[in-house]
Amino acid sequence: MASTVTSQTLQTLGEPLAQISLATVALVLLLVTYFILSFTELEALWKLSEVLNTYWSFCYACFLKPHSGDSSRSQQDALESFYSAQATIYDKTRHKLLHGREDMLGLVAAQLKNKAETAQMSTKPVWVDIGGGTGYNIEAMSAFLSVPEFFQKIYLVDLSPSLCEIAKARFVRLGWENVTVLCQDARSFCLPNHQHDSSDSGSFFSIGQSAYDTEDEVEAGSADLVTMSYSLSMIPEFYPVIDSISSLLSPNGIDYLEYKFGTILSANARNHFFGFRIPYYIWIGCSKDSRTSITRLVELDAAVTESPYISALDLQSRSTQTVRRSSSIDRRSKAYESAIINLTASLPLPAAWYQSHHWRVYYDDQLQKHKQFSDEYIYAFTWEDSRVDQRLLNIKSDDVILAITSAGDNILSYALEKPKRIHAVDLKSGTPPSTVREIPSQNHLLELKVAAFTSLGYSDVWKLFGDGQHESFRDLLINKLSPHMSSLAFQYWLSHSATFDIKSGGLYFTGGSRHALKLVQWLARLVGLRDDFRRLCTAGTLNEQREIWQKRVRRVLLSRLLSWTVIGNERWLWKALGVPSAQRDMIEQDYVKQDNPQSAGRSGAKSGQAIWEYVVNTLDPLVNNTLVSEDNHYYLLCLQGKYSRRCHPAYLTPKSHIKLSQPNAFDGLRIHTDELREVISRMTPETLTIAVLMDSMDWFTPGGPEAGEQVRAVNRALKSHGRVLLRSAGLTPWYIKTFEEEGFTAKRVGTRVPGTCIDRVNMYASAWICTKVALVPNEDARRQIRPAASS
Repeated sequence: MASTVTSQTLQTLGEPLAQISLATVALVLLLVTYFILSFTELEALWKLSEVLNTYWSFCYACFLKPHSGDSSRSQQDALESFYSAQATIYDKTRHKLLHGREDMLGLVAAQLKNKAETAQMSTKPVWVDIGGGTGYNIEAMSAFLSVPEFFQKIYLVDLSPSLCEIAKARFVRLGWENVTVLCQDARSFCLPNHQHDSSDSGSFFSIGQSAYDTEDEVEAGSADLVTMSYSLSMIPEFYPVIDSISSLLSPNGIDYLEYKFGTILSANARNHFFGFRIPYYIWIGCSKDSRTSITRLVELDAAVTESPYISALDLQSRSTQTVRRSSSIDRRSKAYESAIINLTASLPLPAAWYQSHHWRVYYDDQLQKHKQFSDEYIYAFTWEDSRVDQRLLNIKSDDVILAITSAGDNILSYALEKPKRIHAVDLKSGTPPSTVREIPSQNHLLELKVAAFTSLGYSDVWKLFGDGQHESFRDLLINKLSPHMSSLAFQYWLSHSATFDIKSGGLYFTGGSRHALKLVQWLARLVGLRDDFRRLCTAGTLNEQREIWQKRVRRVLLSRLLSWTVIGNERWLWKALGVPSAQRDMIEQDYVKQDNPQSAGRSGAKSGQAIWEYVVNTLDPLVNNTLVSEDNHYYLLCLQGKYSRRCHPAYLTPKSHIKLSQPNAFDGLRIHTDELREVISRMTPETLTIAVLMDSMDWFTPGGPEAGEQVRAVNRALKSHGRVLLRSAGLTPWYIKTFEEEGFTAKRVGTRVPGTCIDRVNMYASAWICTKVALVPNEDARRQIRPAASS
């Protein structure tokens, strides 16, 4: 059978047509080879062959080569069997496969630099890289720090001789004499004692020996940084290694471990590799006993609860506060309660306690109420006029302010006035409106702004929050911002690093408010208003601005069809502008009363007309009375998606950057992610001087108990003659009567009438200052009063 096939093949090849075909194929292959060699540099061909050889060696070593070390039951033989054939190509193949190493190094370098700059380290740090392999991590660290100059000593510990030889050759080539490569089991590694005083007999420390194995107290080693990059899983019996590393670390040390330590930062990410989404995890921490003294805990807790008894700011005046001691001692924050629970169980504290700064107050991110908005904020910028706020409030250095966070712009404006304390509370209403829920990402945005002023120069701050775009945001986040952020905020912005991409439009085209900006941009493209918008943004006089507005822009933006179908849509109002149905009802009721004073009911036919008229009364006076290009950054942002150097919030001026970048600029800031009433209930009574509630009272259902409960809570927290600043979509909000019934006098300090502006935003119908004149009794006292009255 085989001879028959062979004879047929030879017969076919003997035919002239077959011979011509073979000759043609050979000629084509020859020509293709010739052109490739002619137009391709030999160096490129050599690189291609190297790449192919590298990945062939990798595939062979990982998937095809028998591992002889498995039978010897020696961990070193098993590792050497696996790594010896690929030691020379290890770095080339792992660069794409093992993501997160550079991010880890950037994060720990940022932490170390911050400690050095703030004098938290008195000597050069010592670094131990466990499972360091070829020394890639140590060389890669030079992108962030000067390795020979910054570190006193570096120890690379690995059990594979082949990888250690590559590492030794690397550091000889680099000329780094402070790096020592040790080929040994991490479980038996001892930190050499030549860096300690020779009389220090306790300077040796074995990683493999648990700190609980001996009766004698093990002297803490002086490693300031311990890294384990993709190596922990390669160590058998790794639990005692982890248990004992806490003894290896110095009190101010940083480590990259996943268990039994206090968390400073953590991040989950994915490596996109040949269509696969490979997860990886980065963790930066410290000894769980660091920064956990009871004295420190109560000092931090005091700043959250405004307790005069234990506040670090008021310790010198304890003798004058004896009247309040009994009530102050019992008031603890949720952060303090969680810390005590963890300490009792010998567990690390929540990550908030290990941060470089304590701006962000602990909250349980696993609670369902923190997940209602799909991890998205509503406001990328704030809609309250900070200039009017300052005029109405006249903030002083002894003021203690509580304010709704929003996008954080107002919080930064208050910080410029240097009050004693600012409590920023994230508060949003759900559906139904009386359901109060929090959006942690609003506070993440504020935290990002605070971290930026703390660590970045003015040009970077302007790019982030003036332009809303930054080409290197991810690098800034890892290398500069990370030491000044909470773990949850860092994870959020690492996952949303594309927010500041130029291609995506930038910061101000994110969040719920993006819908309003995108609608404006879409209309400009659809009807050809781009040039008109540009001219509005650069108009030099009010007359020029009015002319541009009246000629074409007004007809489009104030179109009844647009207002009735889009802007007046209840769902769009909520998603784009954060206007709940209760606030929309107030607008419609005011319109009905104005049109027919005898009727207060809602008319479906007049609903769209009410919203249209409200928008007209918002925009027309703005165009006639405020110059957008120079003095109304709120609407400049809506028109062009960014601020200009001539027109921007006060916190973005160079002078403001100087103030807000001072080391203690935000010492008095506390960021709460909780219900407003819950935050206030844990504060010492009569400690706040100002409460800025924005339009949050509009969100409550008229006649429901929630508004009264919140007003009473605010009353108890405010000092006598403390003030509440409110804005409302209604001319005379129904809850003003509630304030007056609960110990306040109410004064309307702004009213929007047709043709006039209440402020540069002009989006609210009225503004109010409610001043506390009487203390309302708490619920227990009320229950005691009622029976007495009835008897």
